Amino acid sequence: MFERRDVLKAALGAFASGLAPAANAETPPAAAPQAPAPPPFSRDMIVELARALAAKPYAPPPTELPQPFASLTYEQFVGIKTKPGSAIWAGENKGFSIEPLHRGNIFTAAVDLFIVERGAATRVAYDQNRFDYNGLKVPEKLPDVGYSGFRVLMAPPGGTEAELAIFQGASFYRAVAAGQILGVTARGLSIRTADPRGEEFPAFRSFWIERPAAGANALVIHALLDSPSVAGVYHFTLRPGEATIIDTELTLFPRTAVDHYGLAGFAAASLFTPLDRRRADDLRSMVSAANGLQMLTGAGEWLWRPVSNREELQFSSFMDVNPKGFGALIRNRDVADYQDDDQHWERRPSLWSEPLGDWGEGAIQLVEIPSESENNENIVAYWRPKAPLVGGATATFAYRQFWCWDPPGRPVLAVARHSRSGRAPGSKLRRFVVVFSGDPLADQEKTANLSAALTTSPGSATNVRTFTNAQAKTCRVVFDVDPAGENYCEMRLVLRAGEEPISETWLYRWTP
Repeated sequence: MFERRDVLKAALGAFASGLAPAANAETPPAAAPQAPAPPPFSRDMIVELARALAAKPYAPPPTELPQPFASLTYEQFVGIKTKPGSAIWAGENKGFSIEPLHRGNIFTAAVDLFIVERGAATRVAYDQNRFDYNGLKVPEKLPDVGYSGFRVLMAPPGGTEAELAIFQGASFYRAVAAGQILGVTARGLSIRTADPRGEEFPAFRSFWIERPAAGANALVIHALLDSPSVAGVYHFTLRPGEATIIDTELTLFPRTAVDHYGLAGFAAASLFTPLDRRRADDLRSMVSAANGLQMLTGAGEWLWRPVSNREELQFSSFMDVNPKGFGALIRNRDVADYQDDDQHWERRPSLWSEPLGDWGEGAIQLVEIPSESENNENIVAYWRPKAPLVGGATATFAYRQFWCWDPPGRPVLAVARHSRSGRAPGSKLRRFVVVFSGDPLADQEKTANLSAALTTSPGSATNVRTFTNAQAKTCRVVFDVDPAGENYCEMRLVLRAGEEPISETWLYRWTP
């Protein structure tokens, strides 16, 4: 039996060199006398590996690549495909298969992939026969250049493989529910996002993927994270279904104090919406992978904040204690909402995150970044704890993510389904239309004394009107805003039946 110090020493040696003490996960090594066995694997081993890594000075991952991979264009890089049937566990009735992803273009950092089976971890060595290089001239024999990440495929018995998740680049990963295409990107950890001191991008350096039992409906993935400020270990459990659920448990080992970090973060693209139509010559009506930021506060209030592509960088903080959930949602699911038959924004996933356990005091941070391209993920949000990470200490967190068409927990209240703005006719005021929908609006007794509770700061709102349709279960709220000469106006709107709120709270910041 290996003792813990022996296991840690072997694992650290494998990580530092970028090579494992074991052979390819699929091809047994050539016979050799007294070949060492892979060290036993355990979750505690990775925790100790992260702890030991944090005690050392940070060393960036290798990024050097041989030609032609060192100078790939984007088109050449995405042209490199995994050959059919070459995925790990393909055809083995495991319910999942794994496609290692090539390095190149912006994905130059090497990560180590290990397959865990029967209590031992075996490294997946680079195999050039796995790939179709799409006409690239590559040497007949390439060195072990490693991988940039991996794709998880659903592999139902007798069915067609379908993409479920992808882990690639820094600490980024994405997932989909059945019938969806990739959209919003999750972040394992955010550090100093949009901070004047400069953002730090932690990266997953190694992954350990547990071989599932035949027909399993869960896939367990462990990851080692590293950055100049923090090392850490992540434990992901992926469970596909009506929604793809990813449970995340993480333990962080800060090298130094970190006062600005984010949990359960995400990034999504938003080029324009009916609230910020600066691109008048685009035939599409909306280009956005997230219609807004949904929040359920620790006090139980449902908040909805539409997102916008701003002219200038914008920050918003929503203070809270023990939040119950937040995420990037797609509420507009009709192709007519976007008029885009190529990108199909209506088929992108909503991402809803729920803390497991109390997260204490902090704030949901929303960053809206000016963008000229729909390929830029310019909408970023995350939970920022008030308590900093302390150098030399340990911090643990857990949360559950739902990659879904609709979040599992939704307001019983009416929700803000559409928001639009434009110049008010015959004036310099700004006109807004917010359309609420939901069952409470079918109750004619409640809507008989319905009112729109609207506050603005700075500035004032005038000409506030409501138009209800009990049959359609909708209420349109129309109002004009005078910012009183200021270059922004914060708005807060909720529908009330008497003193009772019957809608979620709609929030928005207008800027020129």
